[in-house]
Amino acid sequence: MNRIFRIVILLSVVAFASCNKKTDIDYRQEMRKFVIEISKNAKSQRSYFAIIVQNGVEITNTTDKPDGEIASEYVSAIDGQGQEDLFFGYAKDNKPTPAKVSDYLKPYLSRLKDEGKVILTTDYCSSPENIEQSKQQNRSNGFISFQATSRELDVIPTTPIQNENSNTIQNLQQVQNFLYIINPEHFASKQQFIDAVCATNYDMVIMDMFFDGTEFTSDEIARLRMKKNGGTRMVIAYMSIGEAEDYRYYWDKSWKRGNPSWLDKENPNWKGNYKVKYWNTEWQTIIFDYLSLIITLALMGFTLILLMRLSTTKADLTKANLNDVCIKKRT
Repeated sequence: MNRIFRIVILLSVVAFASCNKKTDIDYRQEMRKFVIEISKNAKSQRSYFAIIVQNGVEITNTTDKPDGEIASEYVSAIDGQGQEDLFFGYAKDNKPTPAKVSDYLKPYLSRLKDEGKVILTTDYCSSPENIEQSKQQNRSNGFISFQATSRELDVIPTTPIQNENSNTIQNLQQVQNFLYIINPEHFASKQQFIDAVCATNYDMVIMDMFFDGTEFTSDEIARLRMKKNGGTRMVIAYMSIGEAEDYRYYWDKSWKRGNPSWLDKENPNWKGNYKVKYWNTEWQTIIFDYLSLIITLALMGFTLILLMRLSTTKADLTKANLNDVCIKKRT
């Protein structure tokens, strides 16, 4: 049996952006360069690795317009684009995303779809009517969607799976639905988590590669790949490269803001997550060492996810300058 394990990387592009402070750092280009290098590294060792990024869709262009010049090297380095809160959850969970935000994002996503990239969206909604509306809106745009009933991404929804099938899923282009569950805290054990996922028929599952500090083994990943109906799925692991997490193996208890120099303030919305200067070579070395560890497990896939939130002010939506746009607080 082929074993496909794709790694999800969460990138916080504008971690050091400020609405009032000027900077010489081109955050867009620094993140593009980082993603390109990660893609090259992964695909040089596993040519079939898939690269997906989530949010921050503006960096796919070199201008501030969805029909502007494509950042061709960056776009060539990715295979898919994810987007949170496209139709539900931007301002508040289970509430429609403002039309101006959806209308701003859709042209970017549609253009990437036309470029052959798979579009994966996550809407945060829980009521039956909103879940169905989210499915319909995404389907009408040709996007593959997941309706998360919890912002913490810690539960498996009980709602029917879209386009449920018993297919053998071997690449991103074959995916018709996915499960996003990166926080397994409600599962008493790794075995319970594995059993719960194996009881579903999702084409793809995005998860953390560690459970309570212990990494999943190749045999466990092989089990997670099996759908309940006998088909197989892609297994995607989540990792952050835009923030350092104090529960990761690389974390040093002596670290604090400014020591090391690339470590910045704690994310107020995610305890234990610290923003990093992702363009710093020392931090990038940590990430590439992490990737090497993953690759030694004889994995067959690699996926990047980029997470970024923009404010919805008129100036931000029209300018969309990632170098000085405000980050919107998650609620």
